[in-house]
Amino acid sequence: MARAPFPHKKQPPRRPDPISPEAEKVAGLPAVKALFAHDPGRVERLFYDERMKDAAAEMCKAMAAARKPYRLAPTEELTKILGSPLHGGIIAVTRPKALRLFDPAEAHVWAKEGKPLLVLDGVGNPHNLGAIARTMAFFGLERLVISDHPGQAGPSEAALRVSEGGLEWVEVIRTRNFVAALKRLRDSHRIVGTALGSGKPVAEVLNRPGKPVALILGNEEDGLPPATLAACDDIVTLPGSGRIQSLNVAATAAILIHELAKPRR
Repeated sequence: MARAPFPHKKQPPRRPDPISPEAEKVAGLPAVKALFAHDPGRVERLFYDERMKDAAAEMCKAMAAARKPYRLAPTEELTKILGSPLHGGIIAVTRPKALRLFDPAEAHVWAKEGKPLLVLDGVGNPHNLGAIARTMAFFGLERLVISDHPGQAGPSEAALRVSEGGLEWVEVIRTRNFVAALKRLRDSHRIVGTALGSGKPVAEVLNRPGKPVALILGNEEDGLPPATLAACDDIVTLPGSGRIQSLNVAATAAILIHELAKPRR
């Protein structure tokens, strides 16, 4: 009598590969594509689910050429790797990207390029940081200076995801002793702060000839600290209807970045 075929054993679910606590995880197709386009050497591992097989094909070739691991993984495993279901079906594990410290001598070089700077002082929500970086990359602003305010957010997995790849094209530069750094920055840039209700019109200030602008945004609750405002050359305010007191800082940044990106007369 013929024996019934031996049934395949059900394989236990694979545990997520151990990942160093220092590693950075970049999730979502736009962010991962930007990483491979801008700095592929930083990628150490690549995981993707069935949805991303075609989209990940070229990235897999790059990983194979670099002899680095990559593989198809169940969606639930990606959730465990990231610690969130918001991975969009693909995760790149990378070496952390070091943040450079602000150097006044470099600021003079930036000024010669004529490009404005965006500066954040106390913007603590990583989603806002990511949204701001996305807008900066869209309009071609290349450098974001962040203060040493204890609540200031820096690049993180959440910020990287929300930036949709923007943080791969925007260099984040940190400062020590922020007010002193602003005073040094005044040698090369015109320091413009933002405040509710008491500043000058945006176009009037940003269209002035001379040094490129370093525009500072603060957090939504308290705005810029008094010491930061005192270090500014000008203060601007976005006019509104008065029905709502203020905009989300990422929305404010988008309006101001659009203005900054306009060719100066």
